[in-house]
Amino acid sequence: MSTPRARLAILASGGGSNLQAILDHLRSLGNAAPAEVAVVISDRAAAGALDRARAAGILAVHLPASESHTLAALLEAQDITHIALAGYLRLIPAEVIAAFAGRIVNVHPALLPAFGGPGMYGRHVHEAVLRAGVRVSGPAVHFVDTRYDEGAIIAQWPVPVHAEDNPETLAARVLAAEHHLYPRIVAALCAGTITLDADGTVRGAEELTSGRAIPGAPPVT
Repeated sequence: MSTPRARLAILASGGGSNLQAILDHLRSLGNAAPAEVAVVISDRAAAGALDRARAAGILAVHLPASESHTLAALLEAQDITHIALAGYLRLIPAEVIAAFAGRIVNVHPALLPAFGGPGMYGRHVHEAVLRAGVRVSGPAVHFVDTRYDEGAIIAQWPVPVHAEDNPETLAARVLAAEHHLYPRIVAALCAGTITLDADGTVRGAEELTSGRAIPGAPPVT
């Protein structure tokens, strides 16, 4: 008897390129895909992520910030088992985080904990990285808790920072790494391979912390 697929909700505020990467990865797994994207939710009516969802035949829901208190009921109505945040800029209600403890993840466009917290999103985070003069940045995937970017880290992908970089060039390089790392973390989470212990210990992510384990990953240049 086959294991039922996880029902994944993706929350996004922007264009949805990470949503597309997740959809493409799950599609590439065929019958072995551990999850299906059941709903895409955005706080912005004009978000490109909603357009991508509609194009893929997935339920697309605009949930403005003023109605965020209804998120838990929406997820329950869709029988959601897991949540992936993909450029979602709103703090998730505490009741949702409690209900999905160990089953809700986010991708952040810089290494944590150095470049996380309120205000560290989009161009702002890449500007902060460049101001700091560090030589390595990259996406971090972490479990979500009630504070911005402070949940247990699952994996980080090192991406070099070049002397000639500006926020746009660095963002593009990090985003390319996100598109390879995040879908595989999400799939492993939905498959039960990656888990979070009660004490905050992450298990099962070791093989995904090396570029060698991700087929087709871009060269880190």
